[in-house]
Amino acid sequence: MMRKMTMYVQEAKSERPIHELEDLLLKEHGVERALIDVEDGEVKLELDETKIKESQILRLVKEAGFHIE
Repeated sequence: MMRKMTMYVQEAKSERPIHELEDLLLKEHGVERALIDVEDGEVKLELDETKIKESQILRLVKEAGFHIE
């Protein structure tokens, strides 16, 4: 079951952290798509809920040192 998820990440407003965040998310089994808006740090994901849950994504991002707004 595909689901869309949106979050705001403070560090996703500059080039280097954006690439790190994209790599981190797209390597995760179940994350089909990741779009990051550098203007406001908005991160839009498309994920397969049978493979990964929103709570797992949030934990993964936080454990990698990113701050979710």
